[in-house]
Amino acid sequence: MYAGCAAFTLEGRVKYANLFMAALFVFGAAVQYNDPDPLRWIAVYLAGAVACLLANRVRGLYWLPASILVVCIFWSLSLMPAVVGRIPFLQMFASWEMKDSGVEMSREMYGLLIIGGWMLVLSIAAIRDRRLRRADSASEGTT
Repeated sequence: MYAGCAAFTLEGRVKYANLFMAALFVFGAAVQYNDPDPLRWIAVYLAGAVACLLANRVRGLYWLPASILVVCIFWSLSLMPAVVGRIPFLQMFASWEMKDSGVEMSREMYGLLIIGGWMLVLSIAAIRDRRLRRADSASEGTT
């Protein structure tokens, strides 16, 4: 029924999800203005936003989201010892402002995991797209 509408194809859904995630990452960068160390957080959120926008424009671009994914994994791993088992998950949502440095580190770690998770989705989609295009070009060459 919706086959002709790009918004209902897998590619269309991923494109709309990328726009949503790009907006979310830009918002994440914007709220870092009062962070004690804002520049690196703004950079990682904006890098995620750029990867989302480029994924909608450049087919098969896997190296950028994969690179951001690696950074997010190692960065979040460095924060995990101070968060996991020490800060209850729901304490992050108890108030809008920062209650203590543990809550801030918890929010930062989960923010990195959200960015990294979406970068994983983009990397897999780009690699899959590259493989499909190679298979298509190989089959066209044999016919």
